[in-house]
Amino acid sequence: MSAQRARSVRGAQVLITGANRGMGRLFALQAAAEGASRLVLWGREAESLESVAAEARSIEPAVEVEIGVADLADFLAVDDLVADLLEAGRAPDVLINNAGMVSSNTMAWQQDPDEAIRTLSVNTVAPIRISGRLLPAMIADAPRQKRILNVASASALTPVPRAAAYAGSKAALAHWSDTLRTELMLAGHTHIAVTTYNPGFVDTGMFAGTTSIGLTPHLSPERAVEIGWKAMLAGRAETVAPSLVHIARGARAFLPAPAFDALARSLGVYSSMDTFTGRL
Repeated sequence: MSAQRARSVRGAQVLITGANRGMGRLFALQAAAEGASRLVLWGREAESLESVAAEARSIEPAVEVEIGVADLADFLAVDDLVADLLEAGRAPDVLINNAGMVSSNTMAWQQDPDEAIRTLSVNTVAPIRISGRLLPAMIADAPRQKRILNVASASALTPVPRAAAYAGSKAALAHWSDTLRTELMLAGHTHIAVTTYNPGFVDTGMFAGTTSIGLTPHLSPERAVEIGWKAMLAGRAETVAPSLVHIARGARAFLPAPAFDALARSLGVYSSMDTFTGRL
């Protein structure tokens, strides 16, 4: 990753959270296919992480794979994983904050507050904590190019009823991510590019039962990863998918609330979580 606009992660050390399945697994396999020198895969389940590691090695036998098992809501466990990396001098060249969870599809006043707090812990606090502890070493490794990809959500950009904690957690992550990008730029740390990714519903099982918005089908995991990966390599500040997200964001910015509410209802945004049966 010697160019400002990287073509691949060849030779890079890549850290991926939520690497057990879904997009995290596909990010790991993409990194292996491009010749990453080392993969660091974090998630809650050792067995599934080992399976992803085996897949990565089958693609690129030379890749080194390190597994870290932790619940990202357990901040002390996360701190230990980060400390192990830093003590070994292995701060990543690429950090993909991919892990996320949704805790229910109840109305905000019906949700157990502990569930909401756990959602915020995994989706918002963990990426901030991980990035904050790794960034000093990443900054010090200039001029070697670095990338941070923060996987937020289209729900960060518009209200999503029955997902208040999830939408709030992703909105906080998205705004923090872009502010981090700005701070790095202002401080002159231009070798680190931060990309905020706001995809719509991705067909990974996490949002099973949700309904499509407008005429737009759910993103396939492969397509979602392709879009985020390309934006990360290019060092783009932000990317969203599908294109309907741009329309929704623009409409929310310019329409009065009653008009936007009517539009969101007609597109199915406000009912998209009603039949949610996905993975918690």
